Amino acid sequence: MITNKSSKTSTPDVVLIGAGIMSATLGLLLKKLNPKVTISIFERLDRVTAESSDPWNNAGTGHSAFCELNYTPQLPDGSIETKKAIKIAESFEVSKEFWAYLIENGIIDSPDTFIHNIPHMSFVWGDENVDYLHKRFEALTSHHLFRGMEYTEDKKEIANWIPLVMTGRNPDDKVAATRMNLGTDVDFGTLTKSMFEYLEKQDGVNMYLNHEVSDIDRNNDNSWKIEVKNRGTGKSEKVQTKFVFIGAGGGSLLLLEKSRIPEGKGFGGFPVSGQWLVCNKPEIIEQHQAKVYGKASVGSPPMSVPHLDTRMIDGKRALLFGPYAGFSTKFLKNGSYLDLPSSIKLNNIKPMLAAGIHNIPLTKYLIDQVRQSPEDRLEALKDYLPEARLEDWDLEKAGQRVQVIKKDEKEGGVLEFGTEMVTAADGSLAALLGASPGASTAVSIMIELIHKCFKEAKTAEWQKEFKKMIPSYGQSLATNEDLAAKTRAWTTEVLQLNASHLEEELTA
Repeated sequence: MITNKSSKTSTPDVVLIGAGIMSATLGLLLKKLNPKVTISIFERLDRVTAESSDPWNNAGTGHSAFCELNYTPQLPDGSIETKKAIKIAESFEVSKEFWAYLIENGIIDSPDTFIHNIPHMSFVWGDENVDYLHKRFEALTSHHLFRGMEYTEDKKEIANWIPLVMTGRNPDDKVAATRMNLGTDVDFGTLTKSMFEYLEKQDGVNMYLNHEVSDIDRNNDNSWKIEVKNRGTGKSEKVQTKFVFIGAGGGSLLLLEKSRIPEGKGFGGFPVSGQWLVCNKPEIIEQHQAKVYGKASVGSPPMSVPHLDTRMIDGKRALLFGPYAGFSTKFLKNGSYLDLPSSIKLNNIKPMLAAGIHNIPLTKYLIDQVRQSPEDRLEALKDYLPEARLEDWDLEKAGQRVQVIKKDEKEGGVLEFGTEMVTAADGSLAALLGASPGASTAVSIMIELIHKCFKEAKTAEWQKEFKKMIPSYGQSLATNEDLAAKTRAWTTEVLQLNASHLEEELTA
């Protein structure tokens, strides 16, 4: 059971800031690679996974690029770019390997607590969008990681897949859909809690809830001095450490700035808030069994791609639609309205202003979203559920995201969608900025971080441990078709996903 300890180990080898999926993954990897490592974890709130890793604050999609159209942009020549989709699909397979290892080794009791098979679908309407989706299908299915994807423009077949989406729809509408039965829904909150519960039982690991890191200073020997405030007592203490990981979600940028490492200069953040419509009628929830992603509105950020999602949250089935984007100057759901102004420094004001100028349509979109009435939100839902009624849905707050703004020689500053790792030159500090598909690709990101920051990563001992945790380690699932097939077969069995669908895909 995670507790709020009152005294701190003053010189841990590793400090993890933020109790979310990233810190849990890194902490567990490091403890398996070196059982003697000492780790202190500081979380400013009174429970773990209270921000981005909370299931109500993220999409819960096991991001594999099966259905997310923003990962496959259409190029000016009409072709479909698939590089990002393939990389994300490969990274999620690596995450599944690590989770299967946790199950097989008794670190997590049952996969049913956090991961479930649910079809991933893309759904579009209109001639132009249908043409795009067909091109996307052909481009992706030429790669083995997307084998088994189905495409149809047949309304009856789509109605069989997602009946609520087709009920009441104009029969003259031209529609198309793709379906990937290998898709998953992941409760990242439960997964993260399970990893932290295991970590806390290990020697040398200490978790401190309700403790906020207020400052980060480099010592003369390149180690770090961390000032930590107990939010309950108001008392501050100093902690010395060799390595700092800033995995505080939207709060990471402000902490990175406090570290004053040269590599962190020039980064800014653009906060985007969100809301969900949550279905309150069990009979409606039971009629929909898929994650259905559509196309984002023109000028909207990729994180606001509309999706109608079947979810399993804390063991209970739910149906969500959204997210509806909004703007707040907070960097965290439980943050301060001063977060954005506090983040503006001399070294990042130019990139932030440039990014703002280049993203005026996004600003307009967010203003429009903030001004939406309940009836406006219902109309957006009706694009996916034509017979939706307002009284069947409740509005709930989703999480807060901070999109990365970085320096760009040509543009001055650009808004980046995705995750960005920033590391000190000597590897003594690393920070993770950005948003989706972060949680789904956490294992690959943390392995990359370990290689950048820990010289032991190349030793025979650590290489051997990596292979135990991720059997495909050192090889490419994106280029090795046989390895990818064997890996999927193993993770599907261990994680108790739908093996029958997998067999059909591997023999197609």
